[in-house]
Amino acid sequence: MDKFIEITEKQTGFCDVVFGWDSSDVCYDNVELTGWHTGYPDKKASIDLTTYRNVPWDNNIPYFLGDFGQDESNPACPRTLLKKIRNQATEMGYSAIFAAEFEWFNFLTTPNELAADKFHTLEPISPGMFGYSQLRPSLNREYFNELFDLLSQFRIPLEALHTETGPGVYEAAIRYDDILQAADKATLFKTAVKEIAYRHGIVATFMAKWNENLPGCSGHIHQSIWSNDQSKNLFYSGDKAKPMSSMMESYLAGLLYCLPEVLPMYAPTINSYKRLRDGAWAPTTVTWGHDNRTTAVRVLNGDAKSTRLEMRVPGSDINPYLAMAASLASGLYGVRNGLKLDTPAIVGNAYANREVTKLPSNLLDATRQMEQSKLANELFGEGFTNHFTKTREWEWREFGKAVTDWELKRYFEII
Repeated sequence: MDKFIEITEKQTGFCDVVFGWDSSDVCYDNVELTGWHTGYPDKKASIDLTTYRNVPWDNNIPYFLGDFGQDESNPACPRTLLKKIRNQATEMGYSAIFAAEFEWFNFLTTPNELAADKFHTLEPISPGMFGYSQLRPSLNREYFNELFDLLSQFRIPLEALHTETGPGVYEAAIRYDDILQAADKATLFKTAVKEIAYRHGIVATFMAKWNENLPGCSGHIHQSIWSNDQSKNLFYSGDKAKPMSSMMESYLAGLLYCLPEVLPMYAPTINSYKRLRDGAWAPTTVTWGHDNRTTAVRVLNGDAKSTRLEMRVPGSDINPYLAMAASLASGLYGVRNGLKLDTPAIVGNAYANREVTKLPSNLLDATRQMEQSKLANELFGEGFTNHFTKTREWEWREFGKAVTDWELKRYFEII
């Protein structure tokens, strides 16, 4: 307790290797921020006391989030980046209200069994394609109910939880909030689901696409801009003939204009691009439409409370801080620069439209476009953009060394 009080009153050191290695704890060889050349020193981290919650599935132990927001030598911290973009909105007189929704698959196994079997035998918790089913959740009622109840106690209230199309896949919509709290909830949601799943002999995966023959998993981001006191939704026009406000149009124009140059923040892994395929419930083009689920951005013109935009590019493999920062920064860019929404809404199937701009189809192309982007540097700063794109280049190189099951099956005997 004494140590905790000490670090809440000042800061604490935390090894900056967390910005110097990949998701498998292999150290990058191409980043400048940290590495063997710096000796992996501590960076100053701070506890955010407003993030206090108790962990209901672990004896209600207290839990807090922290970030590296006061250490200017570290531009790579995702939560710090989001706070920076959020502050820009506040300075413009706006409050950004965001929410995430996630799809994920659930399997009857343990981490040890997965490792021993090399991920070859995967048994979903339920069979068949049962989207929006009342029946399938009853097969795992205790797990399903615990997700709703424990997440709520963990200060992550859900608006919906249901099955999606695919064996053993669920979808959850997290209650909307201020963008920073929304990103905190989205980040903690993924970890919490995995921990709750362990209690039931289940492993949950948030891969964007775990099987080529099944749908991918989305991480859609709903967003709207309100007055600073959150009394007025600035996206709502009140005019049925022209339901989008001029500000909403400029924000949407910014989302579309910036999308190709910030795509790795929405689609950060090799696997992300396996989901972004025509006809797979995920967008492949720089498009928008009214309540259209084939476009990159779906416009939802409801009432004064519910009018919003849904960014449909992200998969469930996102870092929520980065994906939300990309959305808000892009939208604010459109507002600041008075961008006009000069691209028409897509009516019908965006996949069939050959005249619209296609998104990069793999991580390497997307990363190169962001790396060379003056716009990305303007939105996020050169320090972040340089570090982040270097990590994505590393990810591509690591993938390039791998011998996949596809290659073995295709070439092993016949070639």
